[in-house]
Amino acid sequence: MLSSRRSLILLLSIISFAVASSSIDLSGLLPQLSPHASVTDGSNLAAQRWTEFDSPTPGATVNVATEQDVLVTVQYCIRENIEFLSQNGGHGWSTTIHLKQNGIIINLGALNDVTFNKAKTEVTVLGGALVSDVVAAQFANQAIVATGTCNCVGALGSALGGGLGNLQGKLGLISDSIISLNVVTASGKSITVTEKDFDLWWALRGSAANFAIVTSVIMRSHPVEAAGLTAWTGPLIFAENKLEELVQAVDELFLKPEMSVSLVFVSSGPPNNTAQVIASVFFYGTEEEGRQAFAPLYKIGPLVDGTTIQPVTRWNDANNSTCVKGERKQTFGAGLARMVPATWREIYKEFQSFIQLSGSANSSVVVNADSLVELRQIPEGSSSFPFRNTINFHAFTVAWYADPALDHRATAYGSNVRDLWRSTSGLKENSTYINNAYGDEALEVVYGHNLERLKALKRQFDPYGRFTQWFSLAD
Repeated sequence: MLSSRRSLILLLSIISFAVASSSIDLSGLLPQLSPHASVTDGSNLAAQRWTEFDSPTPGATVNVATEQDVLVTVQYCIRENIEFLSQNGGHGWSTTIHLKQNGIIINLGALNDVTFNKAKTEVTVLGGALVSDVVAAQFANQAIVATGTCNCVGALGSALGGGLGNLQGKLGLISDSIISLNVVTASGKSITVTEKDFDLWWALRGSAANFAIVTSVIMRSHPVEAAGLTAWTGPLIFAENKLEELVQAVDELFLKPEMSVSLVFVSSGPPNNTAQVIASVFFYGTEEEGRQAFAPLYKIGPLVDGTTIQPVTRWNDANNSTCVKGERKQTFGAGLARMVPATWREIYKEFQSFIQLSGSANSSVVVNADSLVELRQIPEGSSSFPFRNTINFHAFTVAWYADPALDHRATAYGSNVRDLWRSTSGLKENSTYINNAYGDEALEVVYGHNLERLKALKRQFDPYGRFTQWFSLAD
């Protein structure tokens, strides 16, 4: 067996080889990291991202194994003037991410523990945990936690932009459930942030990526009986000629705290690539209650009813097909106050046309309608999430394809769909949930009325602009 000294020399030589193509010198970093941490080149699979379109091209990846590793890495980067970007699920698709060969990714993937307290009233979620990790843990601990609806997305990445979810009507935004956050700041310090730290507490819950790396959070959890780990959910597939009637019904539907629904366009697949119209319904309760709550949709007459009672571990199954990494995915989003049937007919035509292009059949259109009951009981200024009282529906389209030659066609398609949404959104100003935004939006579109306060806090907490990859607030 190699001695520890010889092992260290070998590891350092591997690092030197891995990053030889960049100007980054990480030779002094590894000895400071915990034994299970590692440094690899930037193209390592651990750093693979959901989309290859305009993705970051780091010179190296630091795969941390502890929260302390994150602190040490940030301190090293500050001393050596190295740009960095933290990553857990790798699903951030914004074109504002500009990390190149002179920067590194801090891969949080190994920090994936999810731990409940004895009473199951609080849960600690580490920064690399995926939504699926939280879902599995809540099932094992017979407790409900606010989570996102896509299993492969980073749990905290989803939460810290605000955090939308099926149980939003009962629990509020995911970020509303946060009790405290452990973060590494732009000055290279590790601190715990609670509501006593008023300004940073406010900024982190909605705009965290501009202020710190969140290495873990403590969130509220809700112990339940076995029946509380199930919900009635599934797809209702409609004929294309029912589209306008369906859109009108979704727009008018009052969503009780137990309810959510998504309207989705997907392709039937080759050879015809026909656009299908699906309403994916969710009710946190019994099948009888769910069918009654969604009676206006059933009245329209779905062709296929795929609903059933499902355990919490299956609630997100409909989104698993979107978890495949790689290929090119351009995603455009828009917030809506209302759903206009004529607009959705035009979007359907745009989608139907785009999926006829070779290799684009995995594309989709989605609008999420979650209950606003609990969300709007919480004061508007309680966090930096800006659209608590304005956006009723969160829409986005994913142009998914493999051939870079389609980049311009995909951009034009996504822009056209977004323009259609905006044209009849019912909002006074264009507004988009930051986690759904493309990257070309004005900052007012994603930060709303909070922009000036956030800029002032950015100057206070990150005066050197070390967190600038995600809709940067730096002057």
